[in-house]
Amino acid sequence: MELLLFFLLGGIISVMSGFFGIGGGFLLTPILMLIGYSPLEAITTSLLFTIGTSLSGITAHIRLKNVLWKEGLILGLSGMAATQLARPFVLFLGSKGWDEWAIPLFYMILLSYFAITMLRQGKGRHEERASIVSTSIIKMILIGLFAGMVSTTLGVGGGFIMVPLSIAFLGIQPKKAVGTSLFAILLIVSVGFLSYAFTISIDYRIGLLLVAGGLIGSQFGARLTGLYENKEISFLLSGLYIATLLSVGLKLAGLSFVGLFLLAAFIVLFFTRTFIKIKAGKIQSTGS
Repeated sequence: MELLLFFLLGGIISVMSGFFGIGGGFLLTPILMLIGYSPLEAITTSLLFTIGTSLSGITAHIRLKNVLWKEGLILGLSGMAATQLARPFVLFLGSKGWDEWAIPLFYMILLSYFAITMLRQGKGRHEERASIVSTSIIKMILIGLFAGMVSTTLGVGGGFIMVPLSIAFLGIQPKKAVGTSLFAILLIVSVGFLSYAFTISIDYRIGLLLVAGGLIGSQFGARLTGLYENKEISFLLSGLYIATLLSVGLKLAGLSFVGLFLLAAFIVLFFTRTFIKIKAGKIQSTGS
């Protein structure tokens, strides 16, 4: 039963990963910490999971022509370089026993910023743009470096940073930002996982079950973006950041169960809303 739950968890998270372009680890790391994994175990397991979901999700976004290859390569290569700078810092926190509070606190600071960023983006006007507003390579490198540092520090793909920054500072449409970030994430997390794999012991059986569920779910997540307007995606992503922020804060307060319940509530609401949109679309299609 426990193994089935991890398989289902991988599927659910990967649907949201493919939809939001956040790599999967963004959700998996706090969930694993909420159910009792140490931060370093959660980080390494999440990086393994994110490799699988990013690889699967990117193929769907390629078909949808949502990947900007040059921009994704610049973001990814700079992020790969940053992973090697972050790893010694994380291992140092673990050796001192500071990872139990420092990593969740870092999560909360970043989540607060990006929740506000995407909420403002959702309230603004979204014009369909065929190309990038800013082609600054320096901006891309800085975004990639920051995402790579955070990826290795928190066990995430970096997409939850890359997507909003690509929208805000590079002017990429949300849907293309999602696809491009998944390509960059695949490069970053592969290097990040290998950095930890030889020093951190994890349960590979659980990791592979999560990946197996993820390989199925991420295909659906990418297709679901077609049900939503860009403005709606920004609002939903902001809501996801807020729910995760509160859940991590509750863990630090010793209320892990309440935090897990809150995060689960957002996931249920997301899938319920999506199901309603699918059903409405089928009704309209039948009517026409």
